[in-house]
Amino acid sequence: MAMLLRTDPFRDLDRLFEQFTGTSSRPAVMHVDAERDGDMFYVYFDLPGVDPGSIDLTVERNVLQVRAQRQRRTTDSAEMVISERPMGVFSRQLFLGDTLDTDSLKASYDDGVLTLEIPVSDRAKPRKIAIDSTSQGRKEIRG
Repeated sequence: MAMLLRTDPFRDLDRLFEQFTGTSSRPAVMHVDAERDGDMFYVYFDLPGVDPGSIDLTVERNVLQVRAQRQRRTTDSAEMVISERPMGVFSRQLFLGDTLDTDSLKASYDDGVLTLEIPVSDRAKPRKIAIDSTSQGRKEIRG
């Protein structure tokens, strides 16, 4: 009978690292990337193996909160040999600036990545301001 053995000379370092980053009983936060492309702001959350129905996304007073749950998919007769993937509830909060239009936020989940599209609000975009002048007429200055 073949067995899967894990030999790791750095096991104590791994345990110390897990204390700071999380374990299966106390998961670490989800990883995130964010970028701006023109008038859109994109946020990407890594959530592999998460049931899309378990994802809870809320925005309140410019605080974005994402919560998701990953559960182990084993049968009662299965014997766990290695258990390294974090399970349980993951959460992350991001503080969004006033320059984003959170009322128009769109979210999608595909291939284990939660993607948020948040447009930049109109009040944060550059606009032209007309200036009245009594001597030479009207001029425009970008503001």
